[in-house]
Amino acid sequence: MSVMDKAFRRFLIMWLGQLFSAIGSGLTAFALGVFVFQKTQSTMSYSLIILFSFLPSFLLLPISGVLADRFDRKKMMIIGDIGSIAGIMFILLVMLSGHMELWHIYVGVAISSISAALLNPAFKAAVSDLVSEEMYSQASGLIQLASSAQYLISPLIAGFLLTVFDIKLVLLIDIITFLLAVGAVLMIMKHDVTDQKHEKQNFFREMSEAFRYLLSKKGVFSLVLLMSVVCFYIGLLQSLFGPMMLTLTDSKTLGIALSLSASGMLASSLLIGLFGLGKSKVFMLSLFLALAGLFYALMGVFTSVWLIIVFGFLFFITLPFVNTSLEVLIRTNVDNERQGRVWSMITAISQIGFILAFGSAGFLADHVFNPLFYPDRLLGQTVGHIIGTGPGRGIGFLFVLSGILVAILGMVIGRVRKIRELELQAIEERKT
Repeated sequence: MSVMDKAFRRFLIMWLGQLFSAIGSGLTAFALGVFVFQKTQSTMSYSLIILFSFLPSFLLLPISGVLADRFDRKKMMIIGDIGSIAGIMFILLVMLSGHMELWHIYVGVAISSISAALLNPAFKAAVSDLVSEEMYSQASGLIQLASSAQYLISPLIAGFLLTVFDIKLVLLIDIITFLLAVGAVLMIMKHDVTDQKHEKQNFFREMSEAFRYLLSKKGVFSLVLLMSVVCFYIGLLQSLFGPMMLTLTDSKTLGIALSLSASGMLASSLLIGLFGLGKSKVFMLSLFLALAGLFYALMGVFTSVWLIIVFGFLFFITLPFVNTSLEVLIRTNVDNERQGRVWSMITAISQIGFILAFGSAGFLADHVFNPLFYPDRLLGQTVGHIIGTGPGRGIGFLFVLSGILVAILGMVIGRVRKIRELELQAIEERKT
């Protein structure tokens, strides 16, 4: 077996652990969302679960990126997984005590989110340690596959478990999957022959250096800013898809709908993992982001659960192509020794859109768009004849508007000169 094959095999072991971990996290995310919505019947409370599971990780990303470059990345992944176990364990113990309140769930998911801030930049940077540049597309496709598992497999399993067992079993399974992820990292650490070395500088100077380095990469920075806008609209979808569907059907069907829709992500992730992208990454990014916007909008037009699933499936097909194109364009234009801190800075800037979406989605749905689609309101009497009126139709209209804007952004990205030049620069560097 060649050195490259051995390195990729070690990546696969680490990836497998993260796959199990992603499935477990998806189980908990779905179960807690349903649990809170059933208790409160509030879109705001539902979206706050997502916000508290995301915000702490977001705030710590610049710091965790520097840590990923200063310390052993695999050890950081282990620490992150153990911290996530602590967050889920906190929720489980409070439930067992019989004194569960909503804020306990927010605290628990926040603890897990802090831990994810340590794990994710370290994992992304560790990929560059294990995988050659020629295998970046395949590795990225497999990473997208692991991420898709929490949408493809987890809702279906969680929906079944919640109809037969208590939510406490779901939390226990999640803890076990984190332990499997720790075990996978420990396995590949046994074969490490060199330690990651990094000249330690002032902590905040490294963060500042990462930001200045990112600013110097005009094409990458332009891409990150556009990504932030796209993340806002994707965040709205992530926050409001469940509440919209729960106005049309029950939670069991919601789990089935999420799993069937996410199977599109599985198909395209497998395709990329096996064959890579092959064509211009900028062209693929522009094309599939435009298609994502189209299918996003169509999800909001119809009230038929099956039509929503069809367009959800098509939407999820596009995401691995978008994400892989973005990741390869950035990874091939960032120096390896800066990967950890720069990736965290990129993630922090781009995910500002998620923070804005998670923080505003509940308010927009409950107090702005849904009331506009009461039968006696102007939009209810006009646009409502096309997309319907009543609970959840305001969310549908918000999806239509968001999808149109995402499609426009997709076409804009392909026309930005600095972004097009990223691919040419990577080709020239490989030649030299």
